[in-house]
Amino acid sequence: MPTSKYLLFILILTVAAAGCNEDEFLEEQPLSFFSPNNSFQNFEQFESSLYDLYARVRTTHYSEDDFSYAHHYGTDMMKDARLSNSVGRVGDYTSAFNPTSGLVNWHWERWYKIVSSVNFILAQLEAAELTAEQATLIEAESRLFRGLAYRYLVYLYGDVPLYLDAINSPRTDFTRAPRAEVLAQIIEDLTFARDNLPGITEVPDGRLHALVAQQLLAETYITTGQNDLAIAAATAVIDDPATALMTERFGISAGVDTFDVYYDLFRKGSQNRSGGNTEAIWVAQMETDIPGGLLTSTGGISSNRFERFHAPAVFTLNDPDGNSGMLSWVGDLNGGGRGVSFMQPTDWFENDLWASDFDSDIRNANHNYRRTLIYNDPSSAFFGQSAIDFPGTVIQSSDWRFYPWLTKVTTPMNHPPALYADPSIFLLTASAGATYTDQYYMRLAETYLLRAEAHLAAGDAQAAADDINVVRNRAQATPVAAGDVTLDYILDERARELSLEEQRRITLHRTGTLVERVRRYNDHNGDEIQDYNALWPIPLREIEANTTGNLPQNDGY
Repeated sequence: MPTSKYLLFILILTVAAAGCNEDEFLEEQPLSFFSPNNSFQNFEQFESSLYDLYARVRTTHYSEDDFSYAHHYGTDMMKDARLSNSVGRVGDYTSAFNPTSGLVNWHWERWYKIVSSVNFILAQLEAAELTAEQATLIEAESRLFRGLAYRYLVYLYGDVPLYLDAINSPRTDFTRAPRAEVLAQIIEDLTFARDNLPGITEVPDGRLHALVAQQLLAETYITTGQNDLAIAAATAVIDDPATALMTERFGISAGVDTFDVYYDLFRKGSQNRSGGNTEAIWVAQMETDIPGGLLTSTGGISSNRFERFHAPAVFTLNDPDGNSGMLSWVGDLNGGGRGVSFMQPTDWFENDLWASDFDSDIRNANHNYRRTLIYNDPSSAFFGQSAIDFPGTVIQSSDWRFYPWLTKVTTPMNHPPALYADPSIFLLTASAGATYTDQYYMRLAETYLLRAEAHLAAGDAQAAADDINVVRNRAQATPVAAGDVTLDYILDERARELSLEEQRRITLHRTGTLVERVRRYNDHNGDEIQDYNALWPIPLREIEANTTGNLPQNDGY
């Protein structure tokens, strides 16, 4: 009977409980699901957590979302080609940067998620089954990620909550730590990483090592005015026996005489040390059609959408007769791939920046910065002729459909086979649009420019010029004289050398030059940017949720 079965069940529970003390009865032993107690027991499990941090950093920089590329849009270098109100493309500063903006929330959440994950990893180290050497290595790698996360947070938002312990329950009491305190913690984390991570030759491609920490330290020391330390940190990277600027042709394009070593740097397979590149410091690893590799060649357009966002939509152009002038989506140096004309160079970056060495600087060569366009539709009477010299009505009415573009962010003549509708002419399918190469987080050319910045701040303009000229000599550009070196000049050189590699907005925030340079050089956003845009606002929902803490809003918002 149901009643008898119910009484029997109660009796069994009572007897079972009588055999246990209260602590034993309440203690949960997870055996068939993951918990902190069984997920961080050995070195392999900690390694898995670190792999997640690599993935988070990569997708924050190179996802399918406009928000990933917001540190390029709305700067001195790039603007929203469509002149839209798109938040992700910084169509206007008011929409993009306000306390309820999805863009502002997106970056706050992603970097704090990394901070939170690192703190949780560190909290599990003491009880784990690790050797002292393993524990130190996990701590060093984790703390480098935390230093990197706070680097973005402090430059974007200014004073931000600084917490170093794992959070196991909801908190509403966060306060904003002074910028100087956050920078000091970044230096502490990076110093531990520098002292305890292996060297660059001891890790596989894409893995963090001591020189990554050194480079970030050099940058942070510049911010804190510790220029001698910045010079020493950058010098450690430059003088490492395993690093050197690439000056000879290499990689899959090395046999093409019309190209150059700068072009080689951005070809498929050439970003890593395993590809012969001694200039690479830290590289985001991309794999196609492999789980976790970020890139796909089937289905929809995958992540790392630089090609789609930056390359112009030339496939839409007609010829002067009104007929089709361009084939759809040709992935060569003329067609640019599956571009849709979102991220357009500013007039300054397109023209003025290159004026002194327009024809000699290899970074401005037509195969690196594509300024020509040839009609490629065989059915057109203008086939093989210049679409710029003989424009059709579409480009005349919508000039954003073609603009000079940087070939480093696409894969000319080398897209995955599955993306070709006709490989004989590099005609792509509608699933194209990603950039199918690994991406630089750091390379040695930037290290020279960081050391130049530190030398200049320390009052040694000649040493600064010497470092800049190492980069300019490789580019076959006119050397700069010591008397002409300024912070503006260094930022100009970073634009020429590191275009769409460095997170440009972070560099401008870091150097306190964002507002002034956008006003001076961005022909779309320059009239609207305000002084208070030197910092992003604190997300409103963070302020509202922090009921017992102190998260005041940044001035102006």
